[in-house]
Amino acid sequence: MTGLGALLDGAGFAFLPALLPTGHMDKVAVSLGPWLQGAVGSRNLLTQPQCRDIAVQLKARLVEADLLDPASVAVQCTLFDKTADRNWLVALHQDTSIPASASPPDAALPVSIKEGEPYVQPPAEVLESLLAVRVHLDDCGVDAGPLRVVPGSHRAGRLGDAEARALRDIHGEVTCTAARGDALAMRPLLLHASSRAWAPVRRRVLHFLFGPARLPHGLVWNLTEP
Repeated sequence: MTGLGALLDGAGFAFLPALLPTGHMDKVAVSLGPWLQGAVGSRNLLTQPQCRDIAVQLKARLVEADLLDPASVAVQCTLFDKTADRNWLVALHQDTSIPASASPPDAALPVSIKEGEPYVQPPAEVLESLLAVRVHLDDCGVDAGPLRVVPGSHRAGRLGDAEARALRDIHGEVTCTAARGDALAMRPLLLHASSRAWAPVRRRVLHFLFGPARLPHGLVWNLTEP
């Protein structure tokens, strides 16, 4: 395992500076504007050609860095667009829902609908096989509401609120500032949070999710990009 792979395995996250050209990020940001029509974001951007292209580039770089299995596929791209007018905080949590459904339906895996697509909460073993990658379309300093993560918390399985806070008190948090084109790879079960931005800046992040092409437990992805 390479240095980045070992870091991801141990800490649950790894910084990837200057992963994509800033000029390319600018073009993507401009092209997504009309499609979003002022929304704070969308979970369904893997349907957009420019986001599928980024997913292909990301996969190649992640495989090269020993962070992703070559057989993995992109299954989701979400945009978070935080501005002075659309400013929010995110409480400490883990990402436990995936864009998939059970076939046939499984009563033990209740389905929620988000932007017209089914989402389920799979067993922890499925979540442990996934990798999220956050690509920054803007600079994100300490005043822009950056992500904060709890190192190593992905190894604790699913956590309740009290357990999550206790683990944060023990391990502390790392603030993940970034420049345009930087990326952060992280495991979905890693505890993370973010504050409201303190300055009137824009913080756009494309959040990609990668996983195995085939899922256990009769689960099927809503969409995949090889």
